[in-house]
Amino acid sequence: MSQNHSQSNTAAEANEKRDAQKAERHKARQQKVKEGVDAKIAAAQQEKGILMVVTGNGKGKTTAGFGSVTRAVGHGKKAAVVQFIKGNWDCGERNLLEKAGVEFHVMATGFTWETQDKEKDTQAALIAWEQAERLLKDESVDLVLLDELTYMVSYHYLELERVINALANRPKMQHVVITGRACHRAIIDMADTVSEVQPIKHAFEAGVKAQLGFDY
Repeated sequence: MSQNHSQSNTAAEANEKRDAQKAERHKARQQKVKEGVDAKIAAAQQEKGILMVVTGNGKGKTTAGFGSVTRAVGHGKKAAVVQFIKGNWDCGERNLLEKAGVEFHVMATGFTWETQDKEKDTQAALIAWEQAERLLKDESVDLVLLDELTYMVSYHYLELERVINALANRPKMQHVVITGRACHRAIIDMADTVSEVQPIKHAFEAGVKAQLGFDY
């Protein structure tokens, strides 16, 4: 009985020792991670307006853009939104954010495959872009969301050089978020942050329609 008790104590002590060693190794790894993060934070002292691109074929690009707008507004910043493509769709984010003082401009023609009228779409894009250019010159606007702008460049509704110039000459501290598929390489190259959203699964492909309060 005493021998069994002694063996049990020895096993328990061995387990405690292994657990302590694991804890020490984990602590050492996390300390290295912390040191790396702290070093990057210490090195990142510059402040400037960020140009962010959220592109790719996956769902969630516009949602991400509106997340940035909401964050800015939550901190008392002034934000504005120009929406290309979306047209007259009801927009839950707009319903909320306009009440918080966010300025919206929407290209009213809707999806280009619905209008099938390039001249009309081009004119609508130019009208919306003129509002974007105005916002990109306004130092009082802290953040501008250019939702689905990438399509306007891809479809040649807007001149790339005109878009690049407006982005390059905006106020120094103004943040801009551009969303949409197939972002032009020139815009990606000038961006500070680029995220690509990839589709793994999408409910629409399984026959599920877009739903109020979730998709728009």
